[in-house]
Amino acid sequence: VQLLEYGGGSVQPGGSLTLSCEASGSVTSITAMGWYRPAPEKQREAVAMITSGGTANYADSVKGRFAIRRDSGKNTVYLQMNKLKPEDTAIYYCRIFVYTGDSSGGSTQTFWGQGTQVTVAS
Repeated sequence: VQLLEYGGGSVQPGGSLTLSCEASGSVTSITAMGWYRPAPEKQREAVAMITSGGTANYADSVKGRFAIRRDSGKNTVYLQMNKLKPEDTAIYYCRIFVYTGDSSGGSTQTFWGQGTQVTVAS
């Protein structure tokens, strides 16, 4: 499984960026996709997640500013980031959850992208 991320960069406060993450390889049963970033006292925190059914969840710090969506046909997840703040500066990592198994049972594996830098500064 490979995750290819696009869209990081530098922007002024109040600006917008869109991150993209395309999964390839053995990804026929992606159950969830999301974006993470480092956080104090945590290795990484979930910024936004979306399930295969389309349910999205957001960290409190980005609610109302960020929007996550997925294109299941392309195995791609997007993160639209609006009204960016300097505290949003971080490396953003894509993460997917892939179920492998059948009716008798299975397991979920998780995969990470390499990260893409987002910098918000004047």
